[in-house]
Amino acid sequence: MGADVHLLGPGWLTDLGNDWVRKPARLEDITSGSLAERELRSTGYDLLVVGHEYPSLPAWTRTWNQLDCDVATFQHSPVFQHAEAAFDAKRSRLYCYSPEMIERYADHQPIPELAVHLGLDEEEPPTVAGKDLVWLGRIDEEKAPHLAVRAAQILGRRIQIVGPVFDDAYVRRHERLFSADNVKLVGELGGPAKTAAIRDASVFVYTYARTYVEAGAAVFGESLRAGTPMAALTWREGTCAEAALCDQTGVVTVAAPDEDDETAAELLAIAIEQAEDLKHTEVQSIGMDRFDPARHFKAMSAGSCS
Repeated sequence: MGADVHLLGPGWLTDLGNDWVRKPARLEDITSGSLAERELRSTGYDLLVVGHEYPSLPAWTRTWNQLDCDVATFQHSPVFQHAEAAFDAKRSRLYCYSPEMIERYADHQPIPELAVHLGLDEEEPPTVAGKDLVWLGRIDEEKAPHLAVRAAQILGRRIQIVGPVFDDAYVRRHERLFSADNVKLVGELGGPAKTAAIRDASVFVYTYARTYVEAGAAVFGESLRAGTPMAALTWREGTCAEAALCDQTGVVTVAAPDEDDETAAELLAIAIEQAEDLKHTEVQSIGMDRFDPARHFKAMSAGSCS
């Protein structure tokens, strides 16, 4: 979008190269009237894009109020409690992914917006038809990849499980599924390798646990931009899957929370078969538009940048 971008705060990652302006200042640590505060003010920021917790920190808010700029943040936690006056929907704006999340944070006047994630070297090449199934995320009880594995077994299909193991006990409980011949545990991928794993699949299978609330999953944009249609298992209406997908890009099946795992996997298997009929080129075209980083920034800046 042509904006000048500065990265404020500690530099935890070292793989961004030297093309970014970095300032180690943390707003919550800056003293009122200090040289650091004056330097920040003199920069003339229009917009701070921050983690959702910062507008509820009094020390951070004090410094922000001296900068005369807007704040935009995306709600990436379904449980975090904001300060009552953290957002006014004008100068300080909270964005939420799904109707479910908008309802949870209604007191803070959230603005609907699909999150767009595009990592380093993760630009998508032209789509291909793909072959096996893929599931991507952290491997634990909340994300419930065992349901994707069982659905693949029902269909007699191979599936790649991409992501780090967060819960060894969970994997052991479902060892018969995860050690089956049709399953390949790939581990965590990033950059071109992650993009290729998604692009080379015929369907991206999305799951989560019955009681888990997905705040704003990156995988929808990643899959659609790669041209891979999605089959999503959800447990209620108004979730991220329904916000992100349409009839041309994926199939969402809603299971009753009291259904057992086998019934849920059978429903997901049907959704996978239906999703395979979707056109990958159309999925990618829609995904590139719906999850466009420039459009996303323009929406979040909401007139604060010129």
